[in-house]
Amino acid sequence: MKEISAGGVVYRKIGGKLQIQLIQDRYGRTSLPKGKMEPGETVEQTALREILEETGIRGDIRGPLALIQYQYKHPEKGMIDKEVHYYLVEASGGELVPQIEEIRGVAWYEPLDAWEKQKASGYDNNDAILRNALHKLGVRTEEDEA
Repeated sequence: MKEISAGGVVYRKIGGKLQIQLIQDRYGRTSLPKGKMEPGETVEQTALREILEETGIRGDIRGPLALIQYQYKHPEKGMIDKEVHYYLVEASGGELVPQIEEIRGVAWYEPLDAWEKQKASGYDNNDAILRNALHKLGVRTEEDEA
């Protein structure tokens, strides 16, 4: 069985300053908004809908970031082939409101603060996604200097 999800790294520019959105998931970990595709949706539509539902922010896709594939065992359905599509998404409106049924919180961060927060309390497989997003936005991390 295959399950497809989509989400993204959301950014905005306020007064010429770049900010990156991160969520705190229901387990208290730093993460990115994402969720399962619904019938009739494209992966792009799924990403934008999930971002809006989880964070209250509308956005425009600026390009693909990553496709992560893995397997996990579902208690009833058995082995699931999971595919998660991530996009770089520019915020275009809305109000920052966490969907408390799904996540604990959402906030905007300076790019390097977002990177530090991801490394400190995020999921390892999101490191490459966030680093790729920062690179596309012209931000270097200290790992790039090493």
